[in-house]
Amino acid sequence: MNVLAVVEQRDGTLRRSSAEAVTAAKSIADAQGGVVHALLIAPDAGDAASLGTYGADTIHVASGAGAGRYDPDVFSATVAERVQAGDYFAVIFIASSQGRDLAPRVAARLDVPLAADATALAVEAGELIITRPVYAGRAFSKVVLNAEPRLLSIRPNTFRPAEANAAGTVENVSISTVTPRVTVRETRASEGARMDVGEAPIIVSGGRGLKGPEHWPLLEALRDALGSSAALGASRAVVDAGWRPHAEQVGQTGKTVSPQLYFAIGISGAMQHLAGMRSARTIVAINKDRDAPIFKIADYGLVGDAHEVLPALAEEIRKGS
Repeated sequence: MNVLAVVEQRDGTLRRSSAEAVTAAKSIADAQGGVVHALLIAPDAGDAASLGTYGADTIHVASGAGAGRYDPDVFSATVAERVQAGDYFAVIFIASSQGRDLAPRVAARLDVPLAADATALAVEAGELIITRPVYAGRAFSKVVLNAEPRLLSIRPNTFRPAEANAAGTVENVSISTVTPRVTVRETRASEGARMDVGEAPIIVSGGRGLKGPEHWPLLEALRDALGSSAALGASRAVVDAGWRPHAEQVGQTGKTVSPQLYFAIGISGAMQHLAGMRSARTIVAINKDRDAPIFKIADYGLVGDAHEVLPALAEEIRKGS
C-alpha cells in the first residue's frame, strides 16, 4: 500500500510542486497504512532529503549520465523500472510541462491507464477516488482506475504542502540504461522569466484590453509590487498577436493554472481562457466592460480602465508591503 511521488528539480533545487506531490502521496498512504517514497532523477541529490519534511520516508535518487536534462526515453524507463521494483498502490506525477509529457509515457510502458490533472484525492473502502476537471473545467468527474498501480498527475498549486516529518532517507538507485532516441543539445530560458506561470502562486494576466504590447509594463509593475512569487500570464489572443510569448499563455491551448491569486486584466473571459484558470483560489477581474463574462466567475471585480487602475493598485500594494 505504499505510494510513490515522482518529483522534479530545477537548477539543483526541488520545485515547490514536489512538496505538493509528496503531501498528496502522504494522504493516500496514511489512509492505506503505507509509507511514501519519492523518486528524483537529477545529477545529484541536492536538497532531496527535505522531502522528509512533507512525509517522504525514502527518497530514491537516480543520478548519472542522462540525468542532467529531461530525456523522455531515459526518464520514463527509469520511473517504470522503479515502479515495477516497488510494488506501489499509486504513483503520483506533477502536471507540469515535464510531468505532462512523462506521465503518459510511463503509463504506456506499464500498460496502465492514467488520470491527469487531479484536483482532489480520497480513499474510500480501499479504493482511490480521483477528482479531475472535465469539459474545459465546467464540471468535475470522480474516477477510479481499475489497474495496479494507479497512475495520476496532480495540478500544481492544488495540494498545499503539509509538514509530516518523516525519515527522509536518501537512497541512490540506478538510472535506466535505455538508449535515448533524441538528444537535447541546449536548453534556453525565456528572457526576463522569473517563475513558470504554471507553478506561480500569484499570476497577473493580461488580454486584448491592454490595447498593445507597449502597455505591458503596467502589468510588470503590478507583478513586481506583488513580489517574487508572482508571474505574468496572457490570453490566447495576446499570444496569437505576438505581444507575449507562448510560455505565458493561460487557457485550454496554453497552460492550466491553479494559483492562490489570479488577476485577469483586460480579459473578457472566453471559455478557452476560463478552462485554464477557473480553479484559481481567488480571481480578481479588471475590465471596462461591466458585462464581460469574466465577472461571472471573479471573486472581486473592478469596472474601470486598466491604464488608470493598475498604477494606483500597484502603488497601494507597495505601500502595504
